[in-house]
Amino acid sequence: MAQCKKCNKKIGFLDYAASGICLTCYKIEHMPQSDEDVELHKHRVEQDAKIDAIMLTTETAPNLNITKRIEIVTAECAFGMNMFKDLFAGVRNVVGGRSEAVQKTMRDSRRTALYELKREAFEVGANAVVGVDLDYVELSAAGNMVMLVASGTAVVIED
Repeated sequence: MAQCKKCNKKIGFLDYAASGICLTCYKIEHMPQSDEDVELHKHRVEQDAKIDAIMLTTETAPNLNITKRIEIVTAECAFGMNMFKDLFAGVRNVVGGRSEAVQKTMRDSRRTALYELKREAFEVGANAVVGVDLDYVELSAAGNMVMLVASGTAVVIED
């Protein structure tokens, strides 16, 4: 995934401007913006840098001293398979093999859910999430909508 040359934010295909910067930085440079919009963007970039919390699937680790357990945090990410992904996944189901399109969609949703989990933890004052669990839930009978739920315990650990 590409990074903005100005703010180092990860940018996806739809957020990418031609000059290698995110759309928000592009708008700030090339379109009149209020000072409030510029400050809001700077705040989001700073917050994203702080969110890089430790995440564990276990409750403890030998070198981490948990000083405070705050609360359970969750993040949800619902995603759908478009018609073509469904079609090719159906063919793979018959003939066997891996569906790279479905795997990529699930990988992206996992990354999104874990990022949102870190964000939730940061907002309640935690610097780590322990006991992380990922659950996939089928939302529709047709099987073309899936929700990923990430949950864990927000904690404060010693530096």
